[in-house]
Formats: sequence, structure tokens, C-alpha cells
Amino acid sequence: MKTLTIKISGMTCSGCEQTVTQALQGVKSVIRANVSLENETATIEIKNNIRIEDLQKSLPEKYQIKKENQGQPLSSSKATSYLADLYPLFLILFYITISSAIMSWNKTFDSFMMDFMGLFFIVFSFFKFLDYKNFPNSFSMYDPLAKNIYIYGWIYPFIETFLGLMFIFRIQIFFSLVLTIIFLGITTIGVIKVLTNKEEIQCACLGTAIKLPMTIATLIENGIMIIMAIITIIRLNV
Repeated sequence: MKTLTIKISGMTCSGCEQTVTQALQGVKSVIRANVSLENETATIEIKNNIRIEDLQKSLPEKYQIKKENQGQPLSSSKATSYLADLYPLFLILFYITISSAIMSWNKTFDSFMMDFMGLFFIVFSFFKFLDYKNFPNSFSMYDPLAKNIYIYGWIYPFIETFLGLMFIFRIQIFFSLVLTIIFLGITTIGVIKVLTNKEEIQCACLGTAIKLPMTIATLIENGIMIIMAIITIIRLNV
């Protein structure tokens, strides 16, 4: 199974987005298609190589696929600059870190970590809600649980919001830490699989409103949260 991203022109509304999604998913080799009206792209999971002409034939005439590779099998597109693409992620993590430090000023390191995790979940859930209707499809591209239980993708932003509030208001901290390890652990397994298979798909950690490639930075981001949760559990039980 491979994942690829193509550019599509001619989409002007959510109805177009739905039409293109259904058309692409009707192609024999396509497993799943996630179409973004804003970015004019389609992220597609395929079983075998497929020619651009085969995808174009499935679409109404008003929708045109960018034909840079016409006559050749499609392959995953490469980002021109990972650092440029990841800039929003680094900027958000920077502000979360500064805000957490201010909130926990003159308090313990444990307070800093709980504030960091709380703000992390709330901020990241906010971006998922910006394009809520497209998030589940994007999330299911790599999260094992979202792939098998589709409703999980719909409720995941709410889970992040509740976990964030529990950390900030210090509600059932141990329970929140365990859930953090479980949920982010599941997602991390999917991220590792994508990176191992060298697939190039959009990461849904900031939703679909911000185009973010799946890279090692995504793995590090999840890893930091999991490690912080484990350290906090250990310190709470010492």
C-alpha cells in the first residue's frame, strides 16, 4: 500500500470536494481518498501504482489533475523544505513552552509539565476543530485506531480538549496521564509505520487547516508528551 498526494484544480465548494472524493474512491486501486478544497489536493491510499490518466478519467471534466507526471506511475510528492513546512509546529510548541513557564512560575517542575501538556492538548484540538469535517479522514490515514473505528476520529478532538482541561485544572491527574500515554502511544505506532514505509502523507496533529507533512518531528512531538507523562507518573508515586 502506498500514499500519494496530487493537485486538483476546479474545485470551488464543499460539494466539489465531496464529488472528487467519491470519484477517486471509486477507482479500483484506490483504498481511501482525502480531498482538501482549501489546498486543492487529494491524499490517496493506493494498493498498486496507478497512472494519472486513470485518476483523471474518474473525474468530471471540470476537475483537472496537475499533469507533471503524465504517462508515468504516480508516486509520493516530496516536500521542498521540511523546515519551512514544520515552521507552524515549531512556533506553536515555542509559545506553548513559554506560556507553560509563565503559568508555573515559582512552582514545581511537575506544574510546568502539567501546564505544558494541558496547553498542548487544548491548542492542538483547536486546530483540529478548524476543519473538523476533514480531520477524521486525514487522521485515519495513519492512526491505527481511527483506521478501524471511524468514529474515533470524530471524537478525538474532544478527547484532547477534555485531557487539556483536566491537566490545567489538576483533575484526576493520574488518570489523565495514563490516557495520554495510551492515546498518543497508539498514534505513535501509526507514525512509526508511516515513517518506516517512507510514505508521504499529511499529518493531522494540527488538523487539516494547516498542511503539515508527516516527519520525524511528529514522532518527537508525540514522544515528548509520552515521556513527560511517564516522568510525571513516576514523580507522583515517589
